Amino acid sequence: MKRSTDPRTQSGGRDIRTIVFAALSLLWVIPIFTALINSFKTNDGIVRGIFSLPVGDDFAAGENYVSALTFGNYPFLKSFGYSVLISTVSTALIIICCSMAAWYIVRVNSVFSKVFYYLCLFSLAVPFQMLMFTLSSTAYRLGLDTPFTIPIVYLGYGAGMSIFMFTGFVRGLPYEIEEAAVIDGCGPVRTFFGVVFPMMSPIAISVGILQLMWIWNDYLLPYLVLDITKYRTIPIHVQYLKGSYGSVDLGASLAVIIMSLLPIIIVYAFCQKYIVKGIAAGAVKG
Repeated sequence: MKRSTDPRTQSGGRDIRTIVFAALSLLWVIPIFTALINSFKTNDGIVRGIFSLPVGDDFAAGENYVSALTFGNYPFLKSFGYSVLISTVSTALIIICCSMAAWYIVRVNSVFSKVFYYLCLFSLAVPFQMLMFTLSSTAYRLGLDTPFTIPIVYLGYGAGMSIFMFTGFVRGLPYEIEEAAVIDGCGPVRTFFGVVFPMMSPIAISVGILQLMWIWNDYLLPYLVLDITKYRTIPIHVQYLKGSYGSVDLGASLAVIIMSLLPIIIVYAFCQKYIVKGIAAGAVKG
């Protein structure tokens, strides 16, 4: 059957797809918008109607955000600092180590590199629940139970997907450029960081954003590994926004959630085009 080449028909099809996907996007926007408006309401106002606007007696102004910053004996800014530290260091480790591993796997192409690659792929099929207790006990024995050492745990657990994405991209890089660098006197380290890694920037940004979003929002791994009496990330901080007899300050909890969402939304908004570009490039070149 011959496809229509009428520009008006193609334009109409694009318009319909745009409308459909815009409507579907509301499914993700509505929860965020609901959390935002409820973060400016009193607890009674939230209970009376979660979809109502914060007006009249229900309007709490910025009290919820003040309560979120000062509630309890563990300040929010401290949790925010630990989340930033863990997320940035872990993401940087994953990008650097996994990109080097992928380059080695593709260029060496030995039996060891192939076995290592398939082990990384196998790790993608193993659910976290199967190894979380072994992982947490091993981290405790090795002294990896602090915000300064838990990035090593994230590196091990997040390597599978990252190496898979980097490997697909490296396979499409021209080897002649690396040969020219070797002829000019570059060693392996200089070749990688001076020649190969700059060419991997699209997929590196994609991997970085995806891993950053995962680590920033992760609750279970820090809860199992860290000493939560000393170190709390933002997801753990939300859990402890409780008063006496287990009462929960809903407004303050939603304020914390909004403050924790803003950094990752801003980063994703500026870098989303690189995510699509990097994944598409890796898929085509792989």
